[in-house]
Amino acid sequence: MRTTVCEMFGIEFPIFAFSHCRDVVAAVSRAGGLGVLGAVAYSPEDLAVAMTWLDDHVGNRPYGVDVIVPARYVGDTAGGLRSGEVGALIPEEHKAFVRDLLERYGVPDLPDAEFGGAATRADRPMPFSSQNTRDLLEVIWKHPKAKLIANALGPAPDDLVEEAHHRSLLVAGLVGRVEHARSQQAAGVDLIIAQGAEAGGHTGEIGTMVLVPQIVDAVHPLPVLAAGGIADGRQVAAALALGASGVWCGSVWLTTDEAETHPVVKQKLLAATSADTVRSRCKTGKPARQLRSAWTDEWDRDDSPEPLGMPLQTALIARAEARIARSAVSSEGARQLINYFVGQAVGQMKTAKPAARVVMDMVEGYIEAVSHLAESLES
Repeated sequence: MRTTVCEMFGIEFPIFAFSHCRDVVAAVSRAGGLGVLGAVAYSPEDLAVAMTWLDDHVGNRPYGVDVIVPARYVGDTAGGLRSGEVGALIPEEHKAFVRDLLERYGVPDLPDAEFGGAATRADRPMPFSSQNTRDLLEVIWKHPKAKLIANALGPAPDDLVEEAHHRSLLVAGLVGRVEHARSQQAAGVDLIIAQGAEAGGHTGEIGTMVLVPQIVDAVHPLPVLAAGGIADGRQVAAALALGASGVWCGSVWLTTDEAETHPVVKQKLLAATSADTVRSRCKTGKPARQLRSAWTDEWDRDDSPEPLGMPLQTALIARAEARIARSAVSSEGARQLINYFVGQAVGQMKTAKPAARVVMDMVEGYIEAVSHLAESLES
């Protein structure tokens, strides 16, 4: 499975694992892939702790970090909003809708001590802002085992690419359209992540099978990672057959033993089919694929308010999501509401297993798939 990206990062397998869980990131990197820590929800202080832990647990293996700088968001002209500025911008109609929703489903409130801290201080930059990203980058620069920075929802800022290259980090741009890939290439990134509509989280509307070869052709010779709907070795083989140099996977790690996925969400994921996801703006304000639940259904009602723009929607529902997560084990209403970002590959995720086993299953499945194709040529 030696490809261009294997040579670029000194890894055994061209399998990139996006996860918000440091244990998954470390396990995949140790297994020969490249774990990528999703950092957008971290405060700089927490990210420093997580990356120090990773430095100590990946051995001599590299890992990456994923940040998000949207091209457009509320407050973008000022570099992003501070937490204390957001409340005044949220319409009372939306606040009332969320209050009513939690009351109808019987979700208990939670003490202020369980919701707050440094990450919600009034002077803290909101997630999904350029100021927040700059604060996170100052942490990332201090950890030399981090070899990749990935950016989504817009072209990588010039200063990010320049500083990353100065510090010997490579930069990846995540895209859902050919024109977005060209913009990332023009920004100077080192590889493109072509993410199809099947993917979990923020995603576009074009399927992986159609998107990947178009982007491979458009940005050649820049290497491309295929993302969206990739959970086993057959799909890895398909991605490489489409011209990709590797794969970028997120959903498949959510049900691994190391994942910090909420136990109720993990149960739901293991029971879900590929038809049980929906692309909705109800979590971040931008279209993101997630597990369908009572939460997504309520936001989809004709009489529900339209989700707010990023980052206002995130701020609107933050406490509500904390209440739901805290109560989901004991409250039936919270259990109905709770969900998470996940792609259509969820229908293949039927057994919890160690992350390293997932990597090796992908490798073994890839070998079997390629061998099968070779037999077809011989015949």
